[in-house]
Amino acid sequence: PAYLSQVLSNKNTNQKVVVISNVTVAPLYADKILHQLKQLGCDASLLELSDGEQYKNLDVFNQVMNFLLEGSYARDVVIIALGGGVIGDLVGFASACYQRGVDFIQIPTTLLSQVDSSVGGKTAVNHPLGKNMIGAFYQPKAVIIDTNCLSTLPEREFAAGIAEVIKYGIIYD
Repeated sequence: PAYLSQVLSNKNTNQKVVVISNVTVAPLYADKILHQLKQLGCDASLLELSDGEQYKNLDVFNQVMNFLLEGSYARDVVIIALGGGVIGDLVGFASACYQRGVDFIQIPTTLLSQVDSSVGGKTAVNHPLGKNMIGAFYQPKAVIIDTNCLSTLPEREFAAGIAEVIKYGIIYD
């Protein structure tokens, strides 16, 4: 997305950026984003996680924390959530917690995450006793929506997003 340069324009050269995605989305878009970040002079790396709601938990949260700590990332790191709602929720919560809060950018790749989870500031992980039980309200520095991502969605995922859009229309009316 071309908007990354605008969002990161006030950052230092050699800005450290961590892109966090999943094994489904990363092969589609991560290389393009990493290439653009490197063209901007950023020191960019990728953390690829497993895909699915069952991975929005404290174990995977801990995996993200270990990656950041072992990489010696400082408070000026920018974290990019590249994926749907699970990645957005998990990465947002990790960003809120890491060193008491670091900048993060959402690049939602599903229609549902584009119209709902990426813009609400609600971030969380699940607990065995309940969904979204451990979390924080933490706004992204930016939400970059590329509707071209929707062309790779399975029909069921697209339908879930359309249902949410219809719900908003009914509630608004």
